[in-house]
Amino acid sequence: MRFAIIPLLFTLLHAQETEKKKDKAEEKNKVSKQASVTIDGKKIDYRVTASTLTLKTEKDKDRASIFHVAYERIGLEDRHKRPVMFAFNGGPGSSAVWLHLGALGPKLVPTTPDGTATLTPPTIVQENPHSILDVVDLVFIDPVSTGFSRVKGDGKASEFHGVDGDIRSVGDFIRRWTTENDRWASPKYLLGESYGGVRATGLADHLQDEHGMTLNGVVLLSSLVDFRTLRTNKADDLAYSVYLPAMTGTSHFHKKISGDRDTLVKESHAYAFGPYAQALLKGADISEEEKNTVAAQLAKFTGLPASLFIETNLRLSSSRYRKELLRDERKVLGRFDARIAWPATDVSDDYPSYDPSYSVALGAFSTAMNDYLSRDLGWTGHQPYRILTRAVHPWNWGANNSVLNMTKHLENAMVDNPQLKVLVMCGYTDLATPPANMQYSISHLFNIPDERRKAIEFTWYEAGHMFYLNQPDLEKMRMDLVNFLK
Repeated sequence: MRFAIIPLLFTLLHAQETEKKKDKAEEKNKVSKQASVTIDGKKIDYRVTASTLTLKTEKDKDRASIFHVAYERIGLEDRHKRPVMFAFNGGPGSSAVWLHLGALGPKLVPTTPDGTATLTPPTIVQENPHSILDVVDLVFIDPVSTGFSRVKGDGKASEFHGVDGDIRSVGDFIRRWTTENDRWASPKYLLGESYGGVRATGLADHLQDEHGMTLNGVVLLSSLVDFRTLRTNKADDLAYSVYLPAMTGTSHFHKKISGDRDTLVKESHAYAFGPYAQALLKGADISEEEKNTVAAQLAKFTGLPASLFIETNLRLSSSRYRKELLRDERKVLGRFDARIAWPATDVSDDYPSYDPSYSVALGAFSTAMNDYLSRDLGWTGHQPYRILTRAVHPWNWGANNSVLNMTKHLENAMVDNPQLKVLVMCGYTDLATPPANMQYSISHLFNIPDERRKAIEFTWYEAGHMFYLNQPDLEKMRMDLVNFLK
């Protein structure tokens, strides 16, 4: 009997050694340091931790490794009561670098004052005096296959590369991080940009339903929750109404129309969802007289010739608009920020071949992030940091013969949690997720009590999708978030 125990002891010791090796491997995937930043004239001491958190199966097998960077203010009493915000970008396929180094964190990628031009490379981070770290701790999450996050062990890419799987995995991360960092007693917020709005609204419902985690607030920055508002299909003309007010704001910026910008955008919105929507509903049955009348009005709201709207059957796409507005100057507009206009590569084509607003940001943020992680924080590894990747595709949209719409999840979260607040942030020149898409979606939340609508607030900014690259918008964004959090 004694001899039979020896192999068992050997097995147990081997298992313990294996676990120790795993623990040491996990420790290597974590770097932490203390630093300070001056915000609103005050020195804020904080701890920054870049780390990976391993998601597990029910049988405790590895399934994915989630990279994240957390900033926690230090030197405070009752740390566990301090608010914490989980932030992420969209894509799907985007890391959280844009919000991390563009707006919220204590480090900032420098830009030109209005964010419409590139700086001489290489770009490195500087202190961000407009960070919100003075009022809330921050956790920036890179979903699976973005940043340094990867599928691991028994995990399969298909488990994470889809609407539902993405929400479940990010929700699991938030639960684990909250538990392991003793933050269940903290007020909790989500901030999602672009497709991150889909993730945030899904999480607000999922965290509450699956883990009993009620949130204090959700911020939807340049977001969408209903893809029907952005996609044009035969006999579905909603997106043309959604894009018109953004075209008006953009045309005003480029001085193709004159007057008070805010008034013009409001008038354009009313027309887009009134007479224009009615005209589109008529399809080919519209009379020539009404068609000409509508085309003339669209010309007034955009500065483009009425003949262009006649040519396109009153259905001018945002892509065509980006090429046409400054055609005489041989320039194309940006999709993410239509204030940005760069030379057209093919003047004769009717559509832009690239997005200058994406070109402004990509190189600067990629260089700055890699330099910050390696040189400032001391992160090492052989994997590339994926700023924005197609590795998440094909993406499972989870909608058979329908278009993804997450408004029901937002309704559920707001009904089940009467304290949940929502902040919707919109940029006037955003032609990626034009603001009217969220106005439409919020106005169609029929299943929440009227008094709960007061918990939904809209704020507006001069620039586009990543309006925080514009210095005045970054300053306003901080004030709006601080007010929302307080």
